[in-house]
Amino acid sequence: MPAIKGSKFVIVGGASLLGSNIAKHLLDSGAKDVVILDNLALGSTGAIEDLLTDRRCTFVRGDVTRLHDLLGPFEGAAGIFAVAGYLGKPMLENPWTGLDVNVRGIQNVLEAARIRGARKVVFSSSMGVFGKVGAGDIVEDAPFAWNSLPPVLVLYSGSKIVGEGLCQLYHQQHGIGYAALRYSNLYGENQHTRAIEGTRMVTAWQRVRAGQSPIIEGDGRQVSDYIYIGDVARANLMAMESEANGSYNIVYGEDVSANRMIAALLDACKSDLKPSYKSDDAKVANPVVSKLGVSRDKARRELGWEPLVDIEEGMRRLVAWLDAHNSQIHF
Repeated sequence: MPAIKGSKFVIVGGASLLGSNIAKHLLDSGAKDVVILDNLALGSTGAIEDLLTDRRCTFVRGDVTRLHDLLGPFEGAAGIFAVAGYLGKPMLENPWTGLDVNVRGIQNVLEAARIRGARKVVFSSSMGVFGKVGAGDIVEDAPFAWNSLPPVLVLYSGSKIVGEGLCQLYHQQHGIGYAALRYSNLYGENQHTRAIEGTRMVTAWQRVRAGQSPIIEGDGRQVSDYIYIGDVARANLMAMESEANGSYNIVYGEDVSANRMIAALLDACKSDLKPSYKSDDAKVANPVVSKLGVSRDKARRELGWEPLVDIEEGMRRLVAWLDAHNSQIHF
């Protein structure tokens, strides 16, 4: 598969939390050309302006739902990072566009990669492909338990399953290498508020900086898996260079309660405030579970990847970025 050093790569949906961090890691690793493609409907140029000072990095405004927008930028690319996608909140607001972006978008990426001869596509999938979790260790071949999910999460999760299926199809029929990376809750520098857990973090930080107690929904014992964005960007590069093809859980692999996450944020803010507890049944929310047990063994075995940043260190980095870039938060 393509080596990062000396090669050209395109990041579709690159003006984003993940896309901008992938671009930074590519440049730091010696990529020859890095093309950031985005229609800026959800992304922001604020996330990439520092990257564009490097002559190897260029920005192209294009739409993943239009195949012809991809053909020019993909010329000569060794690999493609397919990051563009609608998350839960935007999907709820505009489900038709969300499905078009998440399904037609990855189909267009794969077709443009085939036409232009790209060797591998790394697809941003999600732990949403498992649906409701909490019944035991979650490995890559676990089934999709969707019956009790809110409709918007069924649509989102289903679109990621279709995306992974398209990657498999193009691999079988056209020999394009692929890795579908199933992320848990991403957070870190260039944080936005389009994902459920990312919104909670930013909202809690805003309240703390305003002298108000952060709010925890429920009793705070519900758990999530949080993965720092730098670890995820590194996983993308390792997946691109790997000869392996398939789907991988890209997670920290530790159940972190809402109480612990907020405690880490308060510590990073050097605040002695105490959280407040309440419930809001009207909000779109991930299923409440007390145990996840997500396995990242396959990514370790086949990609050589393991996360390096725990929630306490990651929250210190996030708070430092939020404090320095208040005006650049992407709502």
